[in-house]
Amino acid sequence: MSIIEPTRDTGATLVDLIDRILDKGLVINADITVSVAGVELLGIKIRAALASFETAAKYGLEFPSGTKYETKAWTEAQVGKEECPQCYKKVPSEQLLHVGCPWCGWQSALIKGKIKMPAQVLTS
Repeated sequence: MSIIEPTRDTGATLVDLIDRILDKGLVINADITVSVAGVELLGIKIRAALASFETAAKYGLEFPSGTKYETKAWTEAQVGKEECPQCYKKVPSEQLLHVGCPWCGWQSALIKGKIKMPAQVLTS
């Protein structure tokens, strides 16, 4: 009988950790109260979020006043992106589906002709 041992990914670096936190986001909620004899003397509510602008926009987080929404970076963040199944880099969904991955050259089944796009239904 063998015992199952936990394993760790020793190849993960600080850069990988920061990339994952910014990609997924991190939210901290804390309610702190100081009471004496059942009487609340001090109440503090803390809400902090750490995420990339792309992730924050995806989940509808509020941005600080003065944020410029007309920049090139903001426009690019609004484009839907997916992970390439081969190199795991984020690529715009339409590009990944119809052109392929610019990083590793991966091509979808649609590009290779293995599947056909469904005919669009015209409604009047």
